Amino acid sequence: MDDITVYAYADGPLGEMLLTGQVSTGGRAVLRSLSLPGQKGAVAVGEGWVRDQEAFAGVVAQLAEYFEGRRERFDVELDAGAGTEFQRRVWAALEEIPYGTTVSYGEIGRQVGAGGAGVRAVGTAIGRNPLLVVRPCHRVIGADGSLRGYAAGLERKRSLLGLEGALA
Repeated sequence: MDDITVYAYADGPLGEMLLTGQVSTGGRAVLRSLSLPGQKGAVAVGEGWVRDQEAFAGVVAQLAEYFEGRRERFDVELDAGAGTEFQRRVWAALEEIPYGTTVSYGEIGRQVGAGGAGVRAVGTAIGRNPLLVVRPCHRVIGADGSLRGYAAGLERKRSLLGLEGALA
């Protein structure tokens, strides 16, 4: 049996979030994307996809806890096959940024061995992060402390950083 693409919605202060993923023959849901309304590159529900709120009930509960200030890390099974090898290295670095802190694009570049001109590639990889909020790309800022590049808009980035107490 082929994997089935499932989706669910979660309400939150950033708008109605769309969660998508796969349910394999074993019946477990693996999160592939979390999109926000109006997000650049947002996923849209595809033909033949199945709405299954229960498949992502745990993720929805964790998101609610995060937005209530009661959760700092997500414990979610993610789609490990998404992205290129370089993107996966960058995304892994994002997952290590502690709650309530920020790092620069250059710092992420150094962590993944892409310093100097490679910082632009790091920014592109971060911009293609399919798991907003869950994989905290909002914690990456400019070297000068400015908020830069968030696929769902800088106001939402500011909101997430404010929630985490990371804004000066």
